[in-house]
Amino acid sequence: MGIRIGDIEVVAPVFLAPMSGVTDLSFRKIVRKQGPELVFSEMIASREFLKTESLSVRKFNTNFVEDYPLAVQLAGWDPEDMALAAKINEDRGATFIDINMGCPAKKVVKRYAGSALMQDLNLAKKIIQSVIKAVNVPVTLKMRTGWNLDHRNAPELALIAEREGVQMITVHGRTRCQLYKGVADWPFIAQVKGAVKIPVIANGDIRTIYDAKECLELSKADGVMIGRGSYGRPWFLNQITKFLETGKIQEAPSLDEQKLVLIEHLDYMLTHYGFQDGAKLARKHIAWYTKGLPSSGEARQKIFATNSLSALITEVNDLYSIATEKMAA
Repeated sequence: MGIRIGDIEVVAPVFLAPMSGVTDLSFRKIVRKQGPELVFSEMIASREFLKTESLSVRKFNTNFVEDYPLAVQLAGWDPEDMALAAKINEDRGATFIDINMGCPAKKVVKRYAGSALMQDLNLAKKIIQSVIKAVNVPVTLKMRTGWNLDHRNAPELALIAEREGVQMITVHGRTRCQLYKGVADWPFIAQVKGAVKIPVIANGDIRTIYDAKECLELSKADGVMIGRGSYGRPWFLNQITKFLETGKIQEAPSLDEQKLVLIEHLDYMLTHYGFQDGAKLARKHIAWYTKGLPSSGEARQKIFATNSLSALITEVNDLYSIATEKMAA
């Protein structure tokens, strides 16, 4: 099941996807505690990274000794910016540099970054060449199947990337124009796998352990990358790993255990950002963890209105106590 990325052996290729606004240090730490071997940073805009200390950049502050191994994902349209940002992150301790050619967000593609680069393979090639020349760590690449259904050129871009020295490719099974609509085309990823010899990782719509197994079978990929399926379930990646290794289902943590994971996650966030910023950023995570629990909607409003860590934890404890009682009734 293991794969090699450059000279680094990865025993369990079940990866946490780079997700803007989600996979910050706090989320990576809580996911790592559940078992995954390799995680990816959220996407970092190379030019912004070089010019500012904005919140988006501060969100990436990390300890590379503690946060290891870590693939740092960079996005951009300028080969020199991408190379410099890659070199800085290598010097800081990044294990891999991942080039983003898959982000479908309008604000990214309008600058001709992310998945927009799949429309200009010459520029994509220059960026790949520039980054690889700048660093000594392995360089990986994330892409979509193409710009639209009439222009699915992922196999062609994958072959270019392999020839230039990219060590692993991840493919989200949608085009840019699909955004997150429709379903991920796992069988199409097999065409990318057939075009190259380096590891190919499949991404998109993996929400259950059975999805992961089916995705690997249909895509012929060497591993899977989990994005939205990890929302509120940092243990999900480890469940997939255990299922693929043993064929046995590892049950989700009990409700009380899930509460403790959430509280630990909140502690990480509030410590990292401070209470004001951390509490705001934590709201989506609280919603994901508690989705579907009895009376959770009303309880979340109380949680969001708290003004201290102790009050927040008290409200979280109350939410789970009420949910446990109602589910047992």
